[in-house]
Amino acid sequence: MGHSAAVWDCKAAVEMTKDWNGIDHVVLRSPQGASVRVSMHGGQVTSWRNEQGEELLFTSSKAIFKPPKAVRGGIPICFPQFGNCGMLEQHGFARNKIWTVDDNPPPLPSTDSQGKSFIDLLLKPSEEDIKGWPHSFELRLRVCLAANGDLSLISRVRNINGKPFSFSFAYHTYLSVSDVSEVRIEGLETLDYLDNLCQRERFTEQGDAVTFESEVDRIYLSSPNVIAVLDHERKRTFVIRKEGLPDVVVWNPWEKKSKAMADFGDEEYKQMVCVNGAVIEKPITLKPGEEWTGRLDLSVVRSTFCSDHLDFQTRGL
Repeated sequence: MGHSAAVWDCKAAVEMTKDWNGIDHVVLRSPQGASVRVSMHGGQVTSWRNEQGEELLFTSSKAIFKPPKAVRGGIPICFPQFGNCGMLEQHGFARNKIWTVDDNPPPLPSTDSQGKSFIDLLLKPSEEDIKGWPHSFELRLRVCLAANGDLSLISRVRNINGKPFSFSFAYHTYLSVSDVSEVRIEGLETLDYLDNLCQRERFTEQGDAVTFESEVDRIYLSSPNVIAVLDHERKRTFVIRKEGLPDVVVWNPWEKKSKAMADFGDEEYKQMVCVNGAVIEKPITLKPGEEWTGRLDLSVVRSTFCSDHLDFQTRGL
């Protein structure tokens, strides 16, 4: 981890800890008091707190924090497959594996580290992985916490195979909300989406925002790079910016499915919504030696009930 000491802000902090299962975690802190916790289990962000110590990500009270079970909450990395549209396990294997700290990653632009606390992680395939998905790759993840509390995740997939391979990818982001029935998602209006509740039939979004009255499981296609998730009760808006991730998955299991999941509380669907930057409809194909980059930036702004003001606020950031 010493490679980045020179560019960290002197007031920022990076701390290595272990959870109750003995799995390594990294805690990033900002000078103002925001924090991010990253687990080596899945390379997964499991906590993102603002300066007031409020948790911004949802994690189920029944989540299982022991490999190989994926953790229900935070930001799991779905790779090399999203969902069950392939031969692999649900959402691929990256979220179930133990990652390592990458002490000497290939360089990224200096703006991705300057004045920020960050950690670089690395996943390479095991022999078991290659049996199920016969491709050699390097999956790198940089998690950055800016001085103002903004969270950035930058993933890079490199093909070190002798032949091309294709993959899908998603940051399966569980946002913490006060009441999902009061949440609006803006930026997806008029887009086509694939509805996973109707065998991925294609529809067009008719509403001026996505709202929730029942189970939702959709893949919005060719989406803009800025999405806003408005939580009216808390008067705050999550602003999601993304690069290299053309699709957006919106998911809430609602009541029936929540009761069917062993690692999810019966009523917890009310306090969460997943809004995932993703590449699903048109998988990425990498030739030998090629690299793909996908980036997700999350920030939180104060919001009011005035949509015109919100539009200005989220687009002007």
